[in-house]
Amino acid sequence: MAYIQFIDISKSYGDNKVLKNINLSIEKNEFVTLLGSSGCGKTTLLRILAGFESIDSGKIVLDGEDITNKNPRDRNIGMIFQSYCLFPTMNVFNNVAYGLRFKKIDKKTIEKEVFSALESVNLQDKAKSYPSQLSGGQQQRVALARSIVMKPKVLLLDEPFNAIDAKLRKSLQIKVKEIHEEYGMTSIMVTHDQDEAMIMSDTIHLVKNGNIEQSGTSTELYLYPRTKYVASFMGNYNVLEPKVFSKMTLGKYTDTKTVVLRPEAIEIQSEKCGKIEKDLYQFEGIIQDYIPQGNIVRFIILVEDTKLNVDTLVDNLTYFSIGQKVYLDVDLEKVLYYD
Repeated sequence: MAYIQFIDISKSYGDNKVLKNINLSIEKNEFVTLLGSSGCGKTTLLRILAGFESIDSGKIVLDGEDITNKNPRDRNIGMIFQSYCLFPTMNVFNNVAYGLRFKKIDKKTIEKEVFSALESVNLQDKAKSYPSQLSGGQQQRVALARSIVMKPKVLLLDEPFNAIDAKLRKSLQIKVKEIHEEYGMTSIMVTHDQDEAMIMSDTIHLVKNGNIEQSGTSTELYLYPRTKYVASFMGNYNVLEPKVFSKMTLGKYTDTKTVVLRPEAIEIQSEKCGKIEKDLYQFEGIIQDYIPQGNIVRFIILVEDTKLNVDTLVDNLTYFSIGQKVYLDVDLEKVLYYD
């Protein structure tokens, strides 16, 4: 039996059905991400597990126990919110110790546990500081320490890195994953950022309009999307209707299925290949723009009135320029088709 089970979970707010008979299983010690756009229901599902939201129908099982109607404080679930929710009048030590004091644990044990948690997030030297004296990233790490010090069965993270700059976000992603593994926790994160989900997750559940659209590893969702929605959400695929793709291939493509191409699956060349291979689609296009993305550059190329995203190494910027005619090769094996 799975460690956490959502069984036929439904939730509505008035006429708005936010969750539609969700069935979802999560294994112990797994790092899971609920991924999706705003309003898809992912945060509602997280809050239902924590006990902060009721459900219209269904059941939640944690470690073999039905916790559907259990009080949030009795579920042994830690949650980190977007806003950190630190007590401004308490220093870091007292913020982290707050939950332990409710358990009436002796002072020596509390001190040991708090400093152990602070050491895990590299903040042991900030024990006497107040939240107003900390950066956003430090406050987020205090919130993390406050959760892990309670040794929860499950750690929930609701868009935990939203308010943090890109460089610090990456270091915190690594830190959270390290702590997840160090403590052997079961962690569930909510995010709308597919890159973040792919970096951190053992399993991703992509949520759309209150349903699970697809579940799997980051590789499975990226390379083998089951629907056009998954393809468009994971990796900025080029999604092309059959008539459009037929025009681009000058009639070589005659099927009625929608075509999906990964940007990095398209090879860009400055000169036309003399021999047309049977296992290739070949296009002519004009570079309209380019977007540097670190070591990758994304070219926007116009092919038969249709814009394609093509990703290649940034070194290729020296070979191509805006307005240049280019030639594109697509291996037929890298084309995905959807009804």
